[in-house]
Amino acid sequence: MNRKITLTTNDISQRQWSTLILELNSMSKAWKKFGVDIKLNAVNAERIIKWGNNSHEDDNIRSEKSINNQ
Repeated sequence: MNRKITLTTNDISQRQWSTLILELNSMSKAWKKFGVDIKLNAVNAERIIKWGNNSHEDDNIRSEKSINNQ
C-alpha cells in the first residue's frame, strides 16, 4: 500500500531545511528495518544527504593547527 505525505514549509532557512532533510533521512533509515520504505523527494535532497553523511574530519574550518597558531 502506497501513502503520500506532502510537507510545505514557509520562511525556513537553508540550515533548517538541511536539518529537516537529514532528520527525515535518519527516520527513513530507522524505519527500514521494520519493512517501511520511505523515499524522499525534495529540492537538493540527494546533495544534502550526501553532505550530511560525510565524516567532515578534514573539512574543519578551525583545525587544531589554526587554533595553535593564534
